[in-house]
Amino acid sequence: MKTVDFYYDLPKELIAQTPLEPRDSSKMMVLSKQDGSISHKHFYDIVDMLNEGDCLILNDSRVLPARIYGVKEDTGASVEFLMLRQVENNTWETLAKPGKKAKPGTRFTFGDGIMTATVHDVTEEGNRIVEFSCRDDENIYSALDKIGQMPLPPYITEKLQDKERYQTVYSNELGSAAAPTAGLHFTKELLRKIKDKGVNIGYVTLHVGLGTFRPVKVDEITEHKMHSEHYEIPKATAQLIKETKQNGKRVIAVGTTSCRTLESVADKYGEIIPCEGFTDIFIYPGFEFKVLDGLVTNFHLPESTLIMLVSAFTGYENTMNAYKVAVEEKYRFFSFGDSMMII
Repeated sequence: MKTVDFYYDLPKELIAQTPLEPRDSSKMMVLSKQDGSISHKHFYDIVDMLNEGDCLILNDSRVLPARIYGVKEDTGASVEFLMLRQVENNTWETLAKPGKKAKPGTRFTFGDGIMTATVHDVTEEGNRIVEFSCRDDENIYSALDKIGQMPLPPYITEKLQDKERYQTVYSNELGSAAAPTAGLHFTKELLRKIKDKGVNIGYVTLHVGLGTFRPVKVDEITEHKMHSEHYEIPKATAQLIKETKQNGKRVIAVGTTSCRTLESVADKYGEIIPCEGFTDIFIYPGFEFKVLDGLVTNFHLPESTLIMLVSAFTGYENTMNAYKVAVEEKYRFFSFGDSMMII
């Protein structure tokens, strides 16, 4: 298939700029995997769509406030860093803007000296390998909490008033460069209602890298290369999924990140086992799902790997029709937008 097959026309005003309050008040399109039929609900109605014995798998990764602004030590020139992933200890792969100011050997200061950085190398993609150091009373994470900003996607131009609104209410493991946004709709109260119905909840961790959102620049989708992301499946979650399947109930992933974690492990080991590692799995139409029975996700960018994943699970025609309907019904799109449940 070609990348252009996954294009759809989206009016700019449908790109959500701010999150809704409360979190679970967003609209939710329910899409049938079997026949492509569509119904329109609100996210809090998800309780009614779940059955006792089903399990929801959530990604508990937490977003680093990893966008920092500083100055070049010798000239005072301004620079913006986005910390993408930890290489080792205080050394990180980092996106630098403007890159021409961040040559190997260059030093930068952030937050009036709370943190300093030295560029050591440049990757093939043009990212910088940077070693950070902090004042004696700080570590990288406490420093970022003081001076860092949330790495919101470029299509969000409004300033985020509350950092926690770009975190899920169950986020726990620091390490993502972007939020697993399908989970932003849940409130603690809604999760309690889901549990009270007898639905089980399991957690995986996949630290979301910006490569997930990188545009597909090749004509043939099979030529696109995914970036690698770190994942972990704990023993309790692996056991929960095994029991759910044995009982004939459904495993429903919340978000493409949870989906990619489960299907990566099943693809590698033939089943879900407790493990951790890195995945660069690329799911597009023709992929054979081994774990998923349902998917909760947001509405994704045209020609993105994420809409390709949804098409693989739901069927190409069903997916593109659902997006057409979503535009007609003025759903809100992307990170702070509305939700789709595919069952």
